[in-house]
Amino acid sequence: MKLVTTEQIRVMERKLIQNGTIPGDELMERAGLGVADAVINLADMAGFHHPTIALVAGRGNNGGDAFATARFLKTEGFDVEVWLAAAANEIRGDALKHLSRMRAAGVDLLELPTMEDWDAGPPTDRVDLIVDGILGVGIQGPARGPAAAAVHMVNMLAHRSLVVAIDVPSGMDADSGETRGEAVSADLTVTIGLPKIGLVLPPAIDHVGAIDMVDIGLPIDDIRRLACDMELITAADICDLLPPRHRQSHKGSFGHLLLVGGSDGMAGSIILAAQAAVRSGCGLVSAAVPRCIAATVAGAVPEAMVHGVKHNDDGSIDHTAAERIATLSSKCNAMALGPGMTTHPATRPLLEKILTDFNDAAVLDADAINAFAGETNVLKTFAAKLVLTPHPGELARLTGRDIAAIQKNRRQITAQTANDTGAVVVLKGAGTVIAAPESTPHINMTGNPGMATGGMGDVLTGLLGGLLAQGMPPFNAARAAVWLHGRAGDQAAWRTSQAGLHAGALIEEIPHVYRAVSVR
Repeated sequence: MKLVTTEQIRVMERKLIQNGTIPGDELMERAGLGVADAVINLADMAGFHHPTIALVAGRGNNGGDAFATARFLKTEGFDVEVWLAAAANEIRGDALKHLSRMRAAGVDLLELPTMEDWDAGPPTDRVDLIVDGILGVGIQGPARGPAAAAVHMVNMLAHRSLVVAIDVPSGMDADSGETRGEAVSADLTVTIGLPKIGLVLPPAIDHVGAIDMVDIGLPIDDIRRLACDMELITAADICDLLPPRHRQSHKGSFGHLLLVGGSDGMAGSIILAAQAAVRSGCGLVSAAVPRCIAATVAGAVPEAMVHGVKHNDDGSIDHTAAERIATLSSKCNAMALGPGMTTHPATRPLLEKILTDFNDAAVLDADAINAFAGETNVLKTFAAKLVLTPHPGELARLTGRDIAAIQKNRRQITAQTANDTGAVVVLKGAGTVIAAPESTPHINMTGNPGMATGGMGDVLTGLLGGLLAQGMPPFNAARAAVWLHGRAGDQAAWRTSQAGLHAGALIEEIPHVYRAVSVR
């Protein structure tokens, strides 16, 4: 999904309206319906049975989208009211049409046109969901007057309510992601038509949350002609990558993954990777681990076939086990290496032997990446089709760059590393970047701060390896795994909390995310 500037989206929408293809109020209608669907899905994922929903609207078109959203939610039987950061007689154009339709549907409207109105405190004691429709992409400078007070109120309530922003969080520049005053911090931003470039830039990270998109009927030919140096991964992309399963399928139909890793004291890493792989849809999962932890791993993941191999003095796999692992890998469709490994001197020759003899796809994570620190050129020599999943520290060690420089130029450096290694590179973190050699990088915006806990990377490795084993091409598998992994974290956090999120909870959520984007 291409990322666009505000001018690009304005031109496309204006063209639709002026040539009579879609009237302006119909575009607003489509936006409202899409946002309402996203709010309903969020309420369902969060476990709200009868949520109270407050929509906070401004006097512009973003407010018009909120009016349309409120009407659809009311029609579906939700407890809805609208807080207007203006007087109703200030509303004009298409937004006025939707205000009238909303009132006719019986939605309660509370007019709060002055700063003093907002200073009096929240109009309602309890709100489960807040929809931010205060300011849209046309904002110039900071929010002012009652709009600024409304933004502040939304943020005050956000510690006990989930917040959905329409198009962009109010107060944020849609092109730069910058804020020149207080801006709404959303759990989910439902962007309209196409995602705005500012949503994925570093200044916006703390405000945007996850991103969903509403299709309002922009011409596909116009979208294809847009110049774009980075694309956003969306739910629609992932749905297209997950084919239906045939009735006559068997476990051999969905591939065989071999996981390699673990060490004495770090059995948990390979266990989490194996548990995630089992839930990836992969038909068979095997794990080659040091003999000293084989019984522990087998007991924790009974669905996996666990093979104990020779270990060295620090309890990690010894390089002399390479032949045994090569035999195991010859029966597999993909490998995932690294979870729970160490930087013991035996790790590098072990990996070199395994990767030289393996012709299919292989994920390298953690110490499987650290083993090649400063030698990106070596990775290009292996027969295996590599996918690297470093966090910024691991990428810094691999490339010899400074972490701060990587974080400042995540897209460019990820793309350069992909070209240097010949691998698909997944730079983890807030706004994970996925790049393949000589291709447009993609960015993922699912996930949340609750995922900053041990084991989350191991889960991603297992999920990604499972998709590769099922025959998904490396770049597609990386995009799908990162999006599914982040959305699983989001759904688990929305239902419980970010603070209580852990890797095991995310693994249990994976099947539910599959269900959300695919019927099987």
